[in-house]
Amino acid sequence: MVETIIHHNQILAIIIFKDFSMGEGVHFFTPDEFSQQLGYIHHPAGKIIQPHLHKIQMRQISYTQEVLVIKRGKIRVDFFDDNRQFIKSRTLTSGDLILLASGGHGFETLEEVEMIEIKQGPYSGECDKERFDCSETMGDLQ
Repeated sequence: MVETIIHHNQILAIIIFKDFSMGEGVHFFTPDEFSQQLGYIHHPAGKIIQPHLHKIQMRQISYTQEVLVIKRGKIRVDFFDDNRQFIKSRTLTSGDLILLASGGHGFETLEEVEMIEIKQGPYSGECDKERFDCSETMGDLQ
């Protein structure tokens, strides 16, 4: 199963739940213009993928997108729009994957969690984040 979280025609996130499966081939979930591309590949045994290099290309990235892979545990992801208004939450468990594409996001670990994070670099530390208080818009969830 795949869920795309959309608010006012803006993709906030794409979630690929652990039970997702699809026929053979390559399928991308992200629009071509996203700076982080997320795809699913299913090939049969014996499939040959021709060796290749990726060419050097100058790219301009103006917004950090990140992918989280939940290795173990359970976590709630809270989604916010660009105005810091709470939109909705989803719970992810072991094996789920999420691309955080735009808007804001926060987390609460519901069980001890191990995740792998993938995002563009170079890493600029706290200069890359703008933290905010969400207590007014989240109500009882916090």
